[in-house]
Amino acid sequence: MAKVLITGSSDGIGQAGAKLLADQGHKVYLHARSQQRAKDAKDAVPKAEGVVIGDLSTIKGAKETAAEANKVGPFDAVVHNAGLGPSNADRKTADGLQSTFAVNSLAPYILTCLMDKPKRLLYLSSQLHSGGDDSLKDVGYQNKPFQAMQAYSDSKLHDVMLANAVSRRWPDVQSGSLDPGWIATKMGGAGAPGKTSTPAKAMADYAVGESSIVGSNTGVYFNPQGARTPHKGATDVKKQDEFVKICEQLSGVSLPK
Repeated sequence: MAKVLITGSSDGIGQAGAKLLADQGHKVYLHARSQQRAKDAKDAVPKAEGVVIGDLSTIKGAKETAAEANKVGPFDAVVHNAGLGPSNADRKTADGLQSTFAVNSLAPYILTCLMDKPKRLLYLSSQLHSGGDDSLKDVGYQNKPFQAMQAYSDSKLHDVMLANAVSRRWPDVQSGSLDPGWIATKMGGAGAPGKTSTPAKAMADYAVGESSIVGSNTGVYFNPQGARTPHKGATDVKKQDEFVKICEQLSGVSLPK
């Protein structure tokens, strides 16, 4: 049985994946940003082993979340699922970064750096990453005008870049990125055609090392139907390293060798 942590698992795809894994008998740890959401998450997935509580919107909060996760780790798999959607408002965090970037891009980087290495890492991306800006200029929207959809697309491109950078640097860890599709969740909206069960299964299979799509391969971008070719910037080694360097400079945390 695998031991798995899924961030942002108090609702949506993360919760669906956690419930599937827990029902299969795996040791699942949920994640929520507050005590109340942690209670709601545990009520929804009663077979979960526990809940890691931490606010991923700030650098300090992401570091604290990593420390809390390490107390109950190490994990066989960590799924970086927490995220803010394309309709997120223009909110700056305590660090002066736009919240979409802080939660979707920088937090997974910090957790990856500071948590004990798992066997498998999965970063939730989106088909919308194809519209992301690989210039990597002002990634935190500190100066340039905020556009919600663009910020989301950028962050999902960052996630694929990070997954691929990790796959190169850590050959002993399987690292991939998943496009769940347009799913009827709070983020996707009630009118979305997809059900959470589809990406939940793809997520769960990967987490336990049983993905028929990915197998044992690393650095794969895929959706529930198969492997896909990502944005060219995501496969550009120089761009990957540039993104890692930006995150290091902003967070003060380095990606271990």
